[in-house]
Amino acid sequence: MKRIFGLETEYGIAFTQGEGRRLGPEEIARYLFRPVVEWGRSSNVFLPNGARLYLDVGSHPEYATAECDVLPDLLAQDAAGDAIMVDLLARAQAAMAADGVDGTAHLVKNNTDSAGNSYGSHENLLVRRSMDFTHLTSVLLPFLVTRQLMVGAGAVIPRAVATDLRPADSNRAAPHSPHTAPTDPGRDLVYGLSARSDVMWEGVSSATTRSRPIINARDEPHADAEKYRRLHVIVGDSSMTQTTTELKVGSAALVLDLIESGAPIRDLSLRNPIRDIRHVARDLTGRHVLELVSGERLTVLELLSIYLERARALVAAGDHSLGSDASAARVIDLWTRILAAVESGDFTGVDTEIDWVIKRGLVQRYLQRSEAGLADPRIARLDFAFHDLTPGSGMLARLEAAGLAARVVPEDTVRAAVDAPPATTRAAIRGRFVRAAHAACRDFTVDWVHLRLNDQLQRAVVLKDPFAASNDSADALIAGLGEAPGEHSV
Repeated sequence: MKRIFGLETEYGIAFTQGEGRRLGPEEIARYLFRPVVEWGRSSNVFLPNGARLYLDVGSHPEYATAECDVLPDLLAQDAAGDAIMVDLLARAQAAMAADGVDGTAHLVKNNTDSAGNSYGSHENLLVRRSMDFTHLTSVLLPFLVTRQLMVGAGAVIPRAVATDLRPADSNRAAPHSPHTAPTDPGRDLVYGLSARSDVMWEGVSSATTRSRPIINARDEPHADAEKYRRLHVIVGDSSMTQTTTELKVGSAALVLDLIESGAPIRDLSLRNPIRDIRHVARDLTGRHVLELVSGERLTVLELLSIYLERARALVAAGDHSLGSDASAARVIDLWTRILAAVESGDFTGVDTEIDWVIKRGLVQRYLQRSEAGLADPRIARLDFAFHDLTPGSGMLARLEAAGLAARVVPEDTVRAAVDAPPATTRAAIRGRFVRAAHAACRDFTVDWVHLRLNDQLQRAVVLKDPFAASNDSADALIAGLGEAPGEHSV
């Protein structure tokens, strides 16, 4: 099996004020993207490594990895996005200092801001057009509802589950029911698996703002539409550790492999997935009971174990899409160990590999050393620091250096991915074109499928096959970049 993987990460930005005035997100974003605009004459660009970098609504920097057909490349591309953003942050900080701004800008890879707005990490996985999309999503949805037990980022969230499950402002956390309004903020909070659960309002929908779904069904394949469809999963948390990212994407891909293999699959459809996703987020034991459409009742652990056993059989047979048997083995191994850890309550075997487990340990140790409760601002600052990528302020680099957070991809591989696209997908062509066109000072336009020179000939190439790392027409277009407009055509 072959598959294309991609990750989109929305970053948060914040400002620690010094003696001067406070800068808002829009001003920080302008500083952050000043080098991008100078380089690409836009705040929405494709980079020489094949990735897309742009400023999203609400002044959120967003990085979308290049297309990857093996999981190790995706991990390197995702980490390269962090490195690119940290470099932009350093430049922004220097520019602010030169302008006399007293304060520190922060770049945060988390999922909610202080106002309760939510943003996340979106997964893109290519699937065959021949697949029944309704069947695919019905099999995948129960897994995505419960997957947070393995790969949630961890969050301090309201203890009570909102009873009003009507779509509201989907960017904001679910409202309290008037019957569960907090009286003691400290006791009304709980450490949960994910804050994203409370902003999900539908299982599958083509809407993203009016009604935020777990799976976005909007049909934008960015490939040959007769052959492929892009599955767009928007329920996930941004992952700090590479091990959590590998399990998050790898496990979802293996479930897709299971569906696309054509093997008979037991119906695990949930009677109320939106209510369940909120309850699952508040249960670290995995013993929340799910009611299936069939009337059967399973715990979260039991349901995830069913998917695991089927995925393990695929990997044992070598019938998977992860592109690396070593990656597949790591995914199955960590999947097995996190379920065992949850069942036993002993997390020492995964406490450097799973984001919510690492953060929970930090929170527990702080609570034990202090008189703080979960509502204490110091807990919020600790949570922020866990996701802060700002050099000197963030926690992850120190955890990795101390052996308290695991890595998968070597640092030199990440540095290479900052500049170089994956060599085995369409991204290799796009990266070469962007680099060559920029070096030749040519006006050009690029998206996921098209390469275009903006001259009088308007030469363009369409790249419909995301698995094709070479294209004769693109080679000719790139070769002609040094020629004067009109001398050559494709």
